[in-house]
Amino acid sequence: MVKMAANGEKQQGHRPGIYKQKNKGHKHGKHRTKGEIERENKGRVSVMALTKKQRKELKKMDRRHKANQLRRNKKDMVLTEKRRLGSRDGPPHLVAVVSLHAGADAGAVTKLLRGEGAGGILHQEQCVSGVSDSFGLILPRFKQRFTFLNQSTADMHSLLDVAKIADSLVFVLDSTEGWDSYGDHCLSCLFAQGLPSHALVCQGVSDIPVKKRVESRRALSKITEIRFPDARLFPLDSEQDVTLLLRHLGSQRQRKLGFRSRRSHLLAQHVTFTPNSPAEGSGCGPTGLGTLCVSGYVRGHPLRVDRLVHISGHGDFQLSQIDAPSDPLPLNLTTARQTKPGKGDVEMQDGEENVTPVRVLMKADPSCRESLQAEAEVDPMDGEQTWPTEEELLEAEEARKNKRMMRVPKGTSDYQATWIIDDNEEENDDADEESSDDDDADADMMDENMDQEDEENNSQEPGSCCASEEEEEEEEEEEEEVCSIERTGADQRYDEHIDEAAEEEGLKRYREARSHDLFPDEVDTPLDTPARIRFQRYRGLKSFRSSPWDPMENLPLDYARIFQFQSFERTRRRILAEAAAEEEGAMNGWYVTLHIIDVPFSVMESVQSGKPLVLVSLLPHEQKMSVMHVLVRRHPSNTEPIKSKEELVFHCGFRRFRASPIFSQHTSADKHKMERFLKPDTPVVVSVYAPITFPPAGVLLYKQRNDGVQDLVATGSLLSCDPQRVVLKRIVLSGHPFKINRRSAVVRYMFFNRDDITWFKPVELRTKWGRRGHIKEALGTHGHMKCVFDNQLRSQDTVLMNLYKRVYPRWTYDPYVPPPLPWFKKEITVDMNDLDME
Repeated sequence: MVKMAANGEKQQGHRPGIYKQKNKGHKHGKHRTKGEIERENKGRVSVMALTKKQRKELKKMDRRHKANQLRRNKKDMVLTEKRRLGSRDGPPHLVAVVSLHAGADAGAVTKLLRGEGAGGILHQEQCVSGVSDSFGLILPRFKQRFTFLNQSTADMHSLLDVAKIADSLVFVLDSTEGWDSYGDHCLSCLFAQGLPSHALVCQGVSDIPVKKRVESRRALSKITEIRFPDARLFPLDSEQDVTLLLRHLGSQRQRKLGFRSRRSHLLAQHVTFTPNSPAEGSGCGPTGLGTLCVSGYVRGHPLRVDRLVHISGHGDFQLSQIDAPSDPLPLNLTTARQTKPGKGDVEMQDGEENVTPVRVLMKADPSCRESLQAEAEVDPMDGEQTWPTEEELLEAEEARKNKRMMRVPKGTSDYQATWIIDDNEEENDDADEESSDDDDADADMMDENMDQEDEENNSQEPGSCCASEEEEEEEEEEEEEVCSIERTGADQRYDEHIDEAAEEEGLKRYREARSHDLFPDEVDTPLDTPARIRFQRYRGLKSFRSSPWDPMENLPLDYARIFQFQSFERTRRRILAEAAAEEEGAMNGWYVTLHIIDVPFSVMESVQSGKPLVLVSLLPHEQKMSVMHVLVRRHPSNTEPIKSKEELVFHCGFRRFRASPIFSQHTSADKHKMERFLKPDTPVVVSVYAPITFPPAGVLLYKQRNDGVQDLVATGSLLSCDPQRVVLKRIVLSGHPFKINRRSAVVRYMFFNRDDITWFKPVELRTKWGRRGHIKEALGTHGHMKCVFDNQLRSQDTVLMNLYKRVYPRWTYDPYVPPPLPWFKKEITVDMNDLDME
C-alpha cells in the first residue's frame, strides 16, 4: 500500500504482522434471533436433533392463537356451567336462608320472596322433604328457577348438611349488630367446611331515620368487612329490593367446593319408605329395614346406579334402580308468559300425574355393584410361616406311626389325647403340681398386696405417713361439721350451676397440660417396677431424623382390618380423572327417584322430624376403612385442654362420625413425634381410623360436653391416607448429676437398680444445656451410674434420656353421632343483695 507524503513523495504503508494485538469485541447484549439462525443454517439440522423425537415447533403467531383458543374454550365452559344452573337444562338454584342474629327473622325474608312483588310464579309449597318453610319459584323474567328453604341454626348438623349442597346462602343480619356470638360460631363452622356463594341481607333499614341511614350502613359495613371483605349488603324491605336480590343470586359467580364438585349429590324433595317383606329376612315394621325412595335433582357429576350412596348421618347404602319421574318444577316459558306473575300457584292435577308413566332409567347389576364391605377379613393364621423340609415331614410321619395307643373318652381329639397321662406319671407329678400351685397362690397374694400398696400411695401425698385411727375419726367429724353448715343466698344458687365431676375432670386435665408445658414428655421412673419392664416397648434412637424405623414391624391387630394403597396419590389422581370424564348415569339437572335398599326406618324418622336428607354418591374405595390423616389448627374460641386419644366428633366432607384420634407434628420427615395435647397456634396432624375419603375436603372437630352441647375444637382439611405413617411417642427419663468431674459425672435418680442401667446402657444421653454423652458403667446397686459427656457439666444441669415407641389410634369409629343440643353460653347472674358485704 502506497501513501503520498506532505512533500509529494511516495511513502510505503505499514502492514500489520502476525503479532498484532486483537482485542475482544464489545458485548452489546444482543443475540441472534431464530430467523437469523434459520437463515444461517439454510435447512441443515444437527445430528442431536435428528436422533431425538421430532417435536413440532409452532411459530409465534400459532402459539398465540393456540393460547387464545384454550382461554376461549375455558371461558365458554365456565359460562355454560354458570348459565345451566337454574335453567331448563340444569337443576334449580338452591338457596338457603340463614339467620345469624336472634333478632333477625329469616321467615320474613322467605315471606317477601314468596310474595307477588318478586315477579315469579310460586310453585310447589314444601318442595324440600322435611323442611316446612321451603318452596319453588319460577322467574320467567330471568328465565331461571329457584328453590328456597329456611334453615334454622338451632340444629348445627342440619345447617352444615344444607350448606354442603346449597348453591347460595342468604345470611340475614341485624341492622345494628350484624350477627351475635352464636352467629359468629355458625360462620366459623361454615367457613371451615367450605362456604358457597352467598349474599348478605339486612331488614329494618326503612325504619331508621333518613339522616342516620348512611351512618348506620357504614357502621354495618365495617362489621361485615371482617368476615366478608368484598360482599355487598342488600336491604330487604320492599318489592324492588327483592328483585335486586334475585337478580344478584342468579347472576353472581358460583364458588366451587372441591369435595362436592367431584361427586354427584342430591337434596331429597320427596321421600317414601317401603318395609321389606318378611320373606326377605330383614323384618318389617318401625325397627326393620326397607327400601327408601328418594326424589330430587342430581347435582355435580353424573350419578351411577352401581355406586354406593352415603346418607349424611346414617351410613352407606346400595341402589337398586333409578327412575325418571316428571319434573315438579318445569321451566315452561310459554305457560309462564300466559300466566300473570304472582297470580296463584302452579299446581299439577292428579290425573295428569297418573297418566305420565314413570320411566326406569337404569337398574343395578349385582355382579357390577360395589360391595358394602368396609373392613378386610381378618385371618389370625395369616402370618409368616416356613414350609417344613422333607426330613421334617418324614420325622412327623414316623412319629405318627409310632404313636402310643391308649384308651381315651369318646370325642377326644388327637391334640387332647397327647395331654392324657398314665396313672404312674400322675403319682410322680403330684408333688410337683402341689408345689407349683402353692407358688402361684403366693404370687397372686403378692400381686394383690402390691396393688393395695399402690392404691394407698396414690391416695396419700408424697412424704406423708399413715394417720392413726383416732386422727381419721377426728377428720371425719370435722368434715361432717363443715358439710352440715347450710349455704344460703348467692353461693347456693351459684353452686347449683356447677357440675362437680366435670370440675374435677377439668382440673385434672388442666394440671396434666400445664405439667406437659413445663416438663415436656418427662416421666418418673417407678420405684417398685424395674424400668426395663415398665419401658420394655420403648427404644432409643441415635438420631430422630435419620435413624431407621421399619413401618411394618409389630403392627396391631386392627391393621389387619384396614385397607392400604400402594400409592394413594396416584390412585386419587386416577379416580378423580375417571370421575371427571364420566358420561354414564343420571346427568346433572335430571329429576330422578333413587331406590335405596336395606335402609333402617330411623332414616325415615329423621325426615319426619323435620331434618333435611342429603345424599352423595361415593367414589370407588370410599366405603373402606383405613388410617386417615387430617391437618388441623386449633380454633381460637376453644381453650380447654384436648388430650390425645380423646373421643371427638368429626365432620369430614359429607361424613360425620365419632373416633379417638392421636395428634402428631406436621413435618416432612419419615418419623413424626406424637403430641399429648392439641397445641394452639400450631398446625397438628390428626390420625384416626375412618373410611377413605379422597381430598380435598374440609374437616371440623367437635368435642361433646356432658350436657350434650358440641364445642368446636379445631378446623382444617384432609391430608392423606397412609397407614405407614410412623408416629412415635417420646418419654424422657431425667437424672441428677451427683458428682461432676472434668468429662465424666456420677448421675443418680434416673434408675434405681444395676440391671436397669445395664439394659439402657446403649442409649445416648443428653442434657438440658446441650451436652451429649453415654453411660460408661454402673456404680453400686442403687442406681448410681458413671456417665461420660463431650464437655464438663454444670451443677444446675439435668441429664435426660429419650425413649420412643410407635403409637396407633384407638378403634372407636362410630358413624352414628347423636344430634347436639342448641349451643348456648351459660351466664350466671348473682344478686348483689344476697352477698354478705363485710
